[in-house]
Formats: sequence, C-alpha cells, structure tokens
Amino acid sequence: MRINNEMSGILRSVTKPGRYTGGEFNQVVKNKADIRCRFAFAFPDVYEIGMSNLGIRILYHVLNEMPDVWCERVYTPWPDMQERMREAGVPLTAHESGDPVRDFDILGFTLQYELCYTNVLATLKLSDIPLRAEARGEEDPIVIGGGPCSYNAEPIAPFIDVFSIGEGEEALPEFCRLYTEMKENGTYTRSAFLYAVATQLKGFYVPSLYDVTYHEDGTVAAYTPKTPEVPKKIVKRIIADMDKAPYPDKLVLPYIETVHDRVVLEVYRGCIRGCRFCQAGMVYRPIREKSPELLCKQARCLYDSTGYDEISLISLSISDYSRLDELTNGLLTWTDDERVSISLPSLRVDSFTEELMEKISTVRTGGLTFAPEAGTQRLRDAINKNVCEEDLLRAVNIAFAAGKSSVKLYFMLGLPTEELSDLDGIAELADKVVKAFYDNPKRNRAKGVTVTISVACFIPKPFTPFQWEGQDSMEKLLEKQQYLKEKITNRRVRYNYHDARVSQIEAVFARGDRRLADALELACEEGIMFDAWDEYFNYDKWVDVFTRTGVDIAFYANRTFGRDEVLPWDIIDCGVSRAYLWHERERAYRHETTPSCAEHCNGCGANCLGGDTRWCK
Repeated sequence: MRINNEMSGILRSVTKPGRYTGGEFNQVVKNKADIRCRFAFAFPDVYEIGMSNLGIRILYHVLNEMPDVWCERVYTPWPDMQERMREAGVPLTAHESGDPVRDFDILGFTLQYELCYTNVLATLKLSDIPLRAEARGEEDPIVIGGGPCSYNAEPIAPFIDVFSIGEGEEALPEFCRLYTEMKENGTYTRSAFLYAVATQLKGFYVPSLYDVTYHEDGTVAAYTPKTPEVPKKIVKRIIADMDKAPYPDKLVLPYIETVHDRVVLEVYRGCIRGCRFCQAGMVYRPIREKSPELLCKQARCLYDSTGYDEISLISLSISDYSRLDELTNGLLTWTDDERVSISLPSLRVDSFTEELMEKISTVRTGGLTFAPEAGTQRLRDAINKNVCEEDLLRAVNIAFAAGKSSVKLYFMLGLPTEELSDLDGIAELADKVVKAFYDNPKRNRAKGVTVTISVACFIPKPFTPFQWEGQDSMEKLLEKQQYLKEKITNRRVRYNYHDARVSQIEAVFARGDRRLADALELACEEGIMFDAWDEYFNYDKWVDVFTRTGVDIAFYANRTFGRDEVLPWDIIDCGVSRAYLWHERERAYRHETTPSCAEHCNGCGANCLGGDTRWCK
C-alpha cells in the first residue's frame, strides 16, 4: 500500500497502525494493465479478526488465480481511524494497492455475524459508496455479499446488490467472468448485469428482482419474482469434490498479532450430527471429506510458506472425520521434529480418547473445552446433542489422568422445552466434574481443579428445527442467568454468561426481514458500529433506533412463527427441506433423538441436492 505524507500523519495518531499499512509478506500484487476486473474483498470487522478468516483466505487465492482479476483486501477501520479519516477527508482504500475502494469494479462482503451489519454500512460510507443499492450509479462498484448470514439476507438486502448463496470457489469466478464479458462486449449496465447474474448463474440472489408483500399482521405474504425468468428460489452452491477444491498454498502474513496466527487446515465440510439449534450443521450439508494424503500435503506446504508453529485442524466437529487417525499419524511424521503443534478445536466428548491426548500436542499442553450444551439428558435429547453425562465424565477423567487441572464447559440457556431443573443440571454437572478430579487417582496433586462454565443465550436461527421458536424475553433470560448464578456454590466452578441484550439484538436480525433496513440506516447515521465488541455495543441506543423506525423487537425475536408462515429466508433453498426441519422440531418436543448421518440417511434432502446422491450413507 502506498502511504503518502497525509496518511503517514494519520497512522502516527491511531492505535495499531499496522492494521492499515498493507505490504504484508505473501500479499498478491498485479500489474493493473493486465486486469479486467478489480475485486475488493471486505471483512466488516477489525484487521486482526479478518486476517484469520479462512473463507477470505480461500477466495482471495481463488480470485487471484485468475490472470485478469485482482482481488485485494479491505477491513473496517477501528473507530479512532475512522474519525481521523473523516477529519482528513481520506476515503477507505484497499490494502494491496492503496486505491480507493469506490474505484473498484466489485466490492464483496463476507457476512459472518448479524452484528457486523452496521460495520458493512460504515465501510460503504467510508468508501463514499451510496448505502442503498437503488441509489448507486453506473460508476459505483457492484456490491456482493456472502457467508452464513446470506442465508437470511433480508435485513441487509436493500444495501447489497447481489448475494452469493453457498460456497464461492466456483461461483465467484463465474461472477467475475460474466462481468468482464459484458464489459468487453458492450452489453454491461448495472441493471443488465444483475439480471444476467440472477438468470444465467446458479446460486445468486438479487433482492431488487423480487417484490415482497406483507399481511396485515406484519408477517410476510410472498416473495414474487418480477419476471418469469428470475428463479422463485435460489439453490445454494456446493463444491462436490473437496480434494479438487482450490486451497491456498501461501497465506498473507500480518505484521501484527492476529486472532489466529497459525496454519488453518480445513478437513471437511458439513456435519453428520444434526443438533437442532445449529445453523451451520444444516446449511453446510452434505458432508464432504478431504483425503488425509491431500491434507498432509497442504499442511506441509503451508508450514513451508509461513513458518507457523501450529496447525489447527478445523471442521464443525473434527472428531467426526472418518480418517482422523490416518491424518494425525501422517502429520506426526514431521510435526514433532519441526516442533509444530497440532490443535483440534472442535472435539466432542464422546470422541475424546486417551490416544488423542497422547498424539495431539496442543491438547497435551493447553486447557480442554467441551460443549454439553444442556444440563440434563432430557434437554440434551431435545436438542439432539447425542451425548450423555457418562461421555463427559469419561472425557474429563482422561484429561485429569494426563495431568490436566482445568476444563471449560459450554452450555446454552433459554433452549426450547427448557425448565428450571435443566439449569439445576448445569450446576450439578459442573460439581460432578470437580468431584471427578478429586476422585481420580492419577490427578495432578500439586494443583486444584478449575471448571469454567460459559453459558450463551439461545438464538433461533434460520434453517434449523428451532427456526420457528421465539427467544425468551429479556426479563426471562435475565431471571434464568441470575437463577443459575445462585445455584453455583462450588468455589472451584467459575460462571461466565453472555450479555442477554446482545443476544436479543442478534435474534432480531437473525429472524428479520427487509423492514429492518431503516433501523440499520439510522444506526449508521447515529454512529453505531462494532456491535460485536463489548466496549461499543449499546443496547439503549438500539432500543431507541428500533423505536424511532417502528421496529417491534418482540415481533422478530420473541414471537413463535407459524408452521405455514412464509419466513423471510424462504427465498433460499439450503438443501435441507422445510418438512424435515419441522419433523425434527416435533421430535424435540417429544425428547427424541435422531441418529447421525454416519449411521443412516435421515432424509433431510441435502444429500440429494441438485439430484446428486453420492453422499448418501
């Protein structure tokens, strides 16, 4: 990035100027004369978070493999930097070239979390790009969104020209090729391009090509395509063969510490489990694994090009990888000699073994985290967690026998069918883990045990069996948090809980529709941003914004949706059928579990996505 005298003066006056300098090792710089499409890829949060995002790393690599496309990175500046930029009249620029974002052909946002929406608008504003899609002219970039939040794009739809639904490794190159072809053959206009994307490419949602109507009670009546050629539903894109999926052989290396300074190795996509609260477990289906041979090759390549001393094996549930032993054995042929540690961040309690304790170095040296999610077996069955108390106690005993003295347990509060006895069960389960430590003859006698329980508030998410459920009211959530606090009396147990106010705002946007756009725009005008950060989240400001724009919080967050109600995300086909999700909801209320996909196909629909049954078990 070019740093002129003006920018140099700004950088000397802000925190962590390394966030903005660019010039990192392994960044991609191209000759502009060879480029037909410039793509600014924006992560709507601070640099340290965005630099660790695997999706951007993959798509940055994919797009830059195209000779005539140059993909550059953009991050939302921290508030102190935004203030200085406004004072100096300096627009937001891309990291690699230092060119203004508004001069790019395409501006892409990855939407990882509902509370990043205000940062999306702040980024557009800093770039001098009109907030509303309808206000943009022919010279403005095409603004595209993707990522998990695009599965309910409606709250932010008026600000985004087009959404990429599903996996982007094949979709985004198609998008860029169509753009360059229309530019070169003279058929490009903004509206013509968006229409061509919607009607010629698969997996793209153009909100402006649909009319939305509402019933008198405020519920959605229909999504209607404006022309017959526009698809009635947008089917998500998937990569069929993960061994053939592109993966970066180099990573851009930051000059400052980031959240995850390590090699991240994606082992597989999808999930076999079917937890009824988990959106990722549904929308990322079907399961597709990479071979251990390819993974070992990718790990070594990334180690050689980065020098990182840790490799993190990631997936929704790494212990469900069918060839985990082969993979870890292959990695250990060189990682121990190179003093490279291997981490498994998503272990299930029913898959944790003594062998893993011995093989995985970060498991040996660090703390252990498990997620029972609920305090009683009845509620664990209702959410289809498919683990039991014996699994947890067996896992912690393995850890205690190996010298561990601290365990972290994740739970949720406010789950459908929850009773106060389920909260009692959280405290009782923590006590049993403490007792297991002192009963374990092989424990570390030089240390006492610490059990930390972290409790989040349940948030109903689209495309889950609990998508119809209303979130507990604020009063009820706060009462339950206090009730559990009083139940925890063991001094060896630490209790952390998430801010219920944050969870409520997240629920509003998770289940919201286009009528929330006015609230988002007003929030941007009021300077609301970085809502995912405790120091900037302001619940009272959000309540005021909702009041002024006529948004009823309870209508979106706390209302139980009707079985046949048109949901804001019904325009999207994620592969899992609505009938299957409702069936799973009914099983939840009967406290019945559903076996994993590894045992047999449960008929969710994702295995047959696009008529392909290769993943059916």
